[in-house]
Amino acid sequence: MSKVADADFMGKSGKTYQFQVYEWGNEFAAVGAVYAITKRSLANGKGSHIFIYFGQTGDLSERFEDHPEASCFVKNGANCICVHLESDEKTRLAIWSDFIEGYDAPCNE
Repeated sequence: MSKVADADFMGKSGKTYQFQVYEWGNEFAAVGAVYAITKRSLANGKGSHIFIYFGQTGDLSERFEDHPEASCFVKNGANCICVHLESDEKTRLAIWSDFIEGYDAPCNE
């Protein structure tokens, strides 16, 4: 896995979570995480993200190309997977909910 950057994303609650940013197509270990599928662009050497989808999983190693929303990711120009590692399912669900309630990501509808 080759990390592109770190990014801080704020949920609806105002709490900020640190994510690791990877290019689309990376493979991951079988760990629990909250993840954001994004379209990342660079301006003046700084990355910005358009959120496409928020998810959570107990096994990040599952292939994103096989995800039920994969065609929506492609349609919306996904080029990054942003990962916030979290092994505890209850905590993952709370973080995921904080993002779902705060953003209108097109592939979560």
